[in-house]
Amino acid sequence: MTALATPETGRLVYVNGRFVPENQAAVSIFDSALMFGDMVFEMTRTFNHRHFKMREHLERLYRSIKGLRIPCHMPIDEMERLMDQVVTVNKPLLGDDDEERMMVNVSRGILNMYHEVFGGDPGPTIVISVFPLSWTMGAFGHLYDSGIHAVTPSQRAIPGHLLDPKNKNRSRLFYAVANCEVGLVGDPDAWALLLDPDGFVAEGTGANYFAITDGKLYTPEPRNILRGLTRQHTMDLARKLGIEVIETNLELYDATHADEAFFTSTPFCILPISQLNGLPIGDGAGMGPITRKLLDAWSEDVGLDVIAQAKRFAERSNRRAGQAGANIYQIVPDKKEKVS
Repeated sequence: MTALATPETGRLVYVNGRFVPENQAAVSIFDSALMFGDMVFEMTRTFNHRHFKMREHLERLYRSIKGLRIPCHMPIDEMERLMDQVVTVNKPLLGDDDEERMMVNVSRGILNMYHEVFGGDPGPTIVISVFPLSWTMGAFGHLYDSGIHAVTPSQRAIPGHLLDPKNKNRSRLFYAVANCEVGLVGDPDAWALLLDPDGFVAEGTGANYFAITDGKLYTPEPRNILRGLTRQHTMDLARKLGIEVIETNLELYDATHADEAFFTSTPFCILPISQLNGLPIGDGAGMGPITRKLLDAWSEDVGLDVIAQAKRFAERSNRRAGQAGANIYQIVPDKKEKVS
């Protein structure tokens, strides 16, 4: 039986068959993840301490493993058992007033030319960790009211014929470049909205995009985007509410003149977009009526008030004086001081 995490050990991470303290968890410098960004991953969250669509996340993980030919032969049921074990082991350090955020990373492991350093092929690298959802959500609470300022950087999304985004991978330098560029805007609530090479709206750097025009819900076709599970669930909820859902190519013109818009992603479900490249979406006031209707449906479906919980996490993040809740959707570039 694996020992439980304690304040002395800190949270424990599963790394290739062992549980190690979080601050000691590491991947080899010879791992394909470091050498090539050759790693697939999934991130889940809980609602009322129940993981949302864990099996669906795992099924997508295994499609990514297959698609990138990673030689991971662990059965999916065993992977799910390990994920449950990671939650159990770390339960003493996860507060009842928080939720769990779980991360699973799988690479093909040590590159062939370095196998002799390890006495043979160690096999794929599997890392499973869990941490408080409030770390992610701390920066987002106010955005349910004010909305996001979406900005289209010059960096384009990598098209599916070059690297299929439906295989959820860690090769995301283009995300970082886009976020750095958007950081130059100087608006802490500015997030990147990527266009594809043909100039159509693709996705955010970790979020799917939706627009509402004349009561209809539009979202980019899945050609050059990750088929997000939150994206799919939002479309399912919309159809149950009688809202027509259309997957299609969206030009920047369409996005600029939408009545409402929002991003979807696992941690926050839905966040409204109030501006696009400095221009107001709708009245520019934040969440529109259909977006709110969809978010209310999310709250009812998962059994908690999504907005209220996010705002509680934001208050906690503020009390921690910025130690948590950093906006992972924006990177502020290094600005060197001028020397006089």
